Amino acid sequence: MFGLETDVFILLFISLFAACAFEFVNGFHDTANAVATVIYTNSLKPTAAVVWSGICNFTGVLLGGIGVAMGIVNLLPVELLVDQNVYHSVAMVMALLLSSIIWNVGTWYFGLPSSSSHTLIGSILGVGLAFATMPENKTGAAVNWEKAIETGYALLLSPLLGFSLAIVLMFILRRSVPDEAKDQLFKEPKKNTEPPTWIRAILITTCSLVSFFHGSNDGQKGVGLIMLILIGIVPYHFAVKADLDPHLMRSNISGIQQTIASLDSTRLSSTNRVRLVHTHNELTELSKLVNGPLVENRIPNAKRLDVRRDLLLINSNIKKIVEDEGSNLSASQLTLLNKNLGEESGLRRFTDYAPLWVILMIALSLGLGTMIGWRRIVVTVGEKIGKQHLTYAQGASAELVAAIMIGMASWLKLPVSTTHVLSSGIAGSMVANKGVKNLQAGTIRNIALAWVLTLPVSILLSFTFYIFFRWLL
Repeated sequence: MFGLETDVFILLFISLFAACAFEFVNGFHDTANAVATVIYTNSLKPTAAVVWSGICNFTGVLLGGIGVAMGIVNLLPVELLVDQNVYHSVAMVMALLLSSIIWNVGTWYFGLPSSSSHTLIGSILGVGLAFATMPENKTGAAVNWEKAIETGYALLLSPLLGFSLAIVLMFILRRSVPDEAKDQLFKEPKKNTEPPTWIRAILITTCSLVSFFHGSNDGQKGVGLIMLILIGIVPYHFAVKADLDPHLMRSNISGIQQTIASLDSTRLSSTNRVRLVHTHNELTELSKLVNGPLVENRIPNAKRLDVRRDLLLINSNIKKIVEDEGSNLSASQLTLLNKNLGEESGLRRFTDYAPLWVILMIALSLGLGTMIGWRRIVVTVGEKIGKQHLTYAQGASAELVAAIMIGMASWLKLPVSTTHVLSSGIAGSMVANKGVKNLQAGTIRNIALAWVLTLPVSILLSFTFYIFFRWLL
């Protein structure tokens, strides 16, 4: 399969299986947060809740696009993603998978709502930093720090916003809901008794939204992980989108060349002048390729990694050039440039993609994972964050805030942690009800500790694993 040697094919199979295992663990680790409120308010029986949540997760992955997935892929430097040595790529993949799975399973075992997003991104950063120490890395490239910082802001701010918005929403509900409805909404559920129909409908709706948006965001991380595996181990098939006619690049290349030709290079910084020269060279190389004879309108296997490298560098360099204070491009020129570079009709449509079978595989893994192993995290979210039982208003507020936050993040193509957003929303609703004293200090401390430790531990694990596998392979 894919023309691989037997040992490399076995490694590819193991890697794909492990990536599905990561997403499966993600399912019962993260999505348990979504069903905690409907279970603890007796809105749905546990079995019905997790099955329905699994279906919503599956749908979210299918319809969520690939913006977050490509953000995950692009955290790593171009040099690592176009390494010609397949065993180097295997080392990268195994380091990512092992470090992510070890931390996820460990925190699940102890019932801690740790973040799969933090874990995966920390693992990617660790691999990038380890790659910087390799002798073949002449440029010292480690991580796409600009993308890493953008991702870090999203992961840091989302739980703080979740906590704050839950408090605000609880305040609005107290002020705006009629007294009769308020008495029902703010009381604790009775054991084994369903809430009023209108409250039950609200809670099931918010659970569905959190599950759907979790699939659209966290599911994409699994898609990005699979694409890292495929690009690294079988680049001839997946470095660029094979079913697109390379001749479609012609108009994009021509448009980009015309636009950047109007740049006054003397006004740019010295670094960006060098980037501009490299960009002209890469565009010229691509132009020669797509204007020359192509068998069956396909990029030759031997050229696919080079084409991917050129496309990624063109996009990266131009983005930095136009941000230069000396850039003299007009608004209309910038719009045209973004169109010729973009993922819809520009050059990035050849690199920013995922086959349907990859999306389906991740959707199935996440959906099945949701239905299994959910109980440990549900108990933590439902019983151990606050000192009181979760009220209907608290459950609905926390989940509505989480759904909005995760949906916005997916729209902005940024990864966020469902775990942290929802847990912070629950904490915010508890504070809104009876103040800070209503929080269980021990649980909050453990969640905060897992939050603080996840990035450094996953970075250290993946860094060590990458060094080890490079030595071994």
